Amino acid sequence: MPDLMASLERANDAARPGFKMPNFKMPAFDLDAIGGAMRGAMDTAAPAEPLPGNFIDASHTNAAGTRSYKLYVPSTYAGTEAVPLVVMLHGCTQDPVDFASGTQMNQLAEEMQCLVVYPAQSQQANAQRCWNWFSAIDQTRDQGEPSIIAGITRDVMTSHNVDASQVYVAGLSAGGAMATIMGTLYPDLYAAVGVHSGLPFASAHDLPSALAAMKGKFGRPRQPGKLIPIIVFHGDRDTTVHPANGDELIARGKHHAARDIVVEPGRVPDGHAYTRTVHKHPDGTAHAEQWLIHGAGHAWSGGSAHGSYTDGKGPDASREMMRFFQTRR
Repeated sequence: MPDLMASLERANDAARPGFKMPNFKMPAFDLDAIGGAMRGAMDTAAPAEPLPGNFIDASHTNAAGTRSYKLYVPSTYAGTEAVPLVVMLHGCTQDPVDFASGTQMNQLAEEMQCLVVYPAQSQQANAQRCWNWFSAIDQTRDQGEPSIIAGITRDVMTSHNVDASQVYVAGLSAGGAMATIMGTLYPDLYAAVGVHSGLPFASAHDLPSALAAMKGKFGRPRQPGKLIPIIVFHGDRDTTVHPANGDELIARGKHHAARDIVVEPGRVPDGHAYTRTVHKHPDGTAHAEQWLIHGAGHAWSGGSAHGSYTDGKGPDASREMMRFFQTRR
C-alpha cells in the first residue's frame, strides 16, 4: 500500500493506547503514473547480480528499544583508510534488502568506497514498518527512534574506520521525514541530509496535523529552521506526499541560506524532465538542492525495479545524493 497513511498507526503510542487508524479503502494506483511503485514485487526480470562486498546483519538496543540493521561493506574497504558512511532509512512496508535493491546504493558503495547502513523499522513499533516521524517522542534528541538510529550510526563508526566528517543520512517517504529529523537533531553527527518524497521536521505533532502535512498544509513550525545541508527530490505527481513538502523543506532553512539561486531545467534521455534548483553560499558551494521531477509519483527516482517504490526513468537520485554529499568534505 503505497501510502504514508499507514504510518499514522502506532500500537505503542503512549498518548493514545490501543489507537488504530481506521480502515481506508485505497484507490487503484496507476503504476505508470507513479513510476512503477511496487513493480519490484512483480518484476519478472532476472535477479540482480550479487555484489562482491558483505551485507552484514546486526542490531542495536538502548532504552528506547531494539532495531536490527544491515550494513554493506564494499569489497574495496580494507579498514586502513577512513571512509564515508551513509545511513539509509526505508519507507513504509519496505525493509533494508528491498530498499538497498531499489536505490542501488550498495552498487555506489562499491564504486565510491563507502559504507552504507540500513536501519530496519520493526512491525512491533509500526504495523506497516513506517518510521514514526509524526510522534513527539520521535522528534526529540536522544529519545525514541532518533536515539536508536543515532546509536546504530555510532555502532558502525566504532566497529569500522569511518570518517566522522563524512556521515550522511537519507530516506524515502516516512524514511525521508525521519532523515530530516535526524539531520535536525544531530547536526554534530550528520554532515548532510538527503530526502526523497519526505516531509519537513516538526511538520506534524498528532493525527490531524500529520494528515494535513501530507496534503501540503503546514502550521507554524515549533522552532526556526536550521542550516542543514540538504538535497531534496520530489515528483510533481506525488499523490501520497504533496510536492509542497519539498518546497517547505527548503523554505524552512531559507533565512540561513545564501541568496544566490540557480535554476537548471533538464531531461533524462527517454525519461523524466526535471527542474533542479541550487541554493549557493557566497563562495559558490551549494547549501541546498531541490529536484522537482516532472511526471513522477511517489517513488525513488532512477531506482531499480528489483526494489519497491522505484521509478527507473530518472534522474538518478542515489548518484546525485552521493555527489552532493561529497561536496560537504
